[in-house]
Amino acid sequence: MRFVNRSDAGRQLAQSLTHLRGSEVVVLGLPRGGVPVAFEVAKALDAPLDVLIVRKIGLPSNPEVAMGAIGEGGFEVFDKSLIQTAHVTDLQISEVVRHEQETLNQRLKELRPNGGGLDLTGRTAVIVDDGMATGASASVACQVARHLGAAKVVLAIPVAPHQALASFRGADEIVCLATPSPFWAVGQHYQDFSPTSDAEVVDLLQRSGRRLGQRPPPGAASQDAQPGIEQEVSIPVPQAGVMLGAHLHVPAHAHGIVVFAHGSGSSRHSSRNQYVAGVLREAGLGTLLLDLLAAEEEHDRAKVFDIPLLANRLTTAVEWLRRTPPTAHLRVGFFGASTGAGAALWAAAEPGLEVDAVVSRGGRPDLAGERLGAVTAPTLLIVGGADPAVLQLNQEAQARLQCENRLVVVPGAGHLFEEPGTLPAVATLARDWFQHHLTAGHSSAAGF
Repeated sequence: MRFVNRSDAGRQLAQSLTHLRGSEVVVLGLPRGGVPVAFEVAKALDAPLDVLIVRKIGLPSNPEVAMGAIGEGGFEVFDKSLIQTAHVTDLQISEVVRHEQETLNQRLKELRPNGGGLDLTGRTAVIVDDGMATGASASVACQVARHLGAAKVVLAIPVAPHQALASFRGADEIVCLATPSPFWAVGQHYQDFSPTSDAEVVDLLQRSGRRLGQRPPPGAASQDAQPGIEQEVSIPVPQAGVMLGAHLHVPAHAHGIVVFAHGSGSSRHSSRNQYVAGVLREAGLGTLLLDLLAAEEEHDRAKVFDIPLLANRLTTAVEWLRRTPPTAHLRVGFFGASTGAGAALWAAAEPGLEVDAVVSRGGRPDLAGERLGAVTAPTLLIVGGADPAVLQLNQEAQARLQCENRLVVVPGAGHLFEEPGTLPAVATLARDWFQHHLTAGHSSAAGF
C-alpha cells in the first residue's frame, strides 16, 4: 500500500476506526509528522485533536541510545538494567532529564501557544503517527496517555513492520493498515513525505478546535446558516448566441468553488470529474461541472480543439459566478482534464479574471502556449506514471510557468486514471491543493 501524503493516510486510517465514533475519544498526534494524519482521523471521528510529546533520555556517553523517556504530566520511564550496565550516575540522569524537560516544555509552548492540553481522564486516547519503525516512541506515548488518565489507549498508524507490531506493548488496541515486508523506512510508503513544520501543526490544531468550537448546539439552527444549493443551470454566451449546460453544487458555508473543464469527447456528466467533484464538496468546496460547448456545437471538431474558444467559455462561466449571489463571494479554481487543462490555463492568464488555483489531471497544459508564462494562479499538474508522452509535455509546460507550481506523478496511472486507487489519489491531491489556495486568508508564502 502506498499513500499519496499524510492527509491521504489519515483518511484511509479513519475508515478503520469508525467503531470509535460517538465514544469519548481524544485523538493525539505525535509531532510533527503524525499530526496531519491525526487531523483527518479526528475530523472523521468528530473528536478533538491534541498533540502528545515525548522526549528520549539518551545515555550521556551515547545520546542516540535511549535509557529512558519523559512525557507530559511528570511521566518518566527508565531502563534500569541499561543504566546499571552503562554506569550512569543519578547526577547524570538528573542533568539529562532537566535538559529534555526544558525542551519538552518549550515544544509544548510552540505547539500549544494558548496553553493547556485536553483532559484524558476516563476517555479513549487514539495515538496517531505517520508510521512506526521500531515502536519505541509510540510505546512511550501510550504509557504517557495512560499516565494522563486515559481509560483506553488505541494506537493507530498507517504502516509498520510486522515484527514491531508483534512485540508492541502498551496499547489496548492497535490499528495498522499495512505491514510490508521487507520494511526499510516509513517514508518509502508515501508519495509525498515532505517535512511537516511547527506552523502546520499549530494550524491543524487550531482548525480542529474551530471545527468543534463552531458547531451549533444539538437541535439548534443557526440564524446565519447558508443552505447549500444544487441545481442544473444554463450559462449564456451572448457573443455566440448559445447556452452552456452546467451542474452547480455549493455546500453550506462553502469556502471556494471549482469550475471543471473537461477534455475532448467528454461533458459535465463525466464519471471521473463527478467523482473528483464529490470529494471536493465533502471538503467544503463548491463545484461547477460545465459543458464548454453547447449541444449544437459538440459535433464541430474544430471547436472541440479550439483552446482560445474553450478558454473564453471558462471566462464566461467565472463572470457568471461573480454575478450569482450564492457564489459571488467565493474564490474560484479551475480543474482541467486533457485539453480542458490547456483551456483552464489559457483562461487563468486572462488579466483581471482572478482565478486562485488551477489543477490539471492528465492534462495538456502545453496547449496554453505562450500564455503559460502569464499564469499567476498556483498550478498543480497531475500526470500518470504510465503516460510518458503527456508527462513529457507537462514537464516542458512546467518549465514555462512562472507562478507557484508543482508536478506530481501518480505511479502506475494511465492517461485516464482508470487503475485501482489512481483516481482517488488525484482527488486527494486536488482537494488538498484547492483547500490550501481557496481558503480565505491564504498566503502563498505558507507553502503547500
